[in-house]
Amino acid sequence: MYMVIRKYTQVRSVADTARRAKSGIGQILRESHGFKSYYVLDGGEGVGVAVMIFEDRESANAANKKVLEFVQASLHDLNLGDPEIVTGEILVNIQSDQ
Repeated sequence: MYMVIRKYTQVRSVADTARRAKSGIGQILRESHGFKSYYVLDGGEGVGVAVMIFEDRESANAANKKVLEFVQASLHDLNLGDPEIVTGEILVNIQSDQ
């Protein structure tokens, strides 16, 4: 599996940004080959982090490109700036037994 992490550091309201992005990004991801899961977290003090998990690098890269295009086109008024992006193979995955 492959993970893409996008970190924004100048977000006025992470909750509002996530709410506005949910349907558009959700649609993009649900239509993306190899998509597994998506998470958004509020890191406090204007930090918002989005995590996407895919089956493989190619699927992740293709979807990440579409997501970034959506953010630039549809959320431009939020002035999020360019995210720091970290990508890589998932080496450990531990899940609850419940």
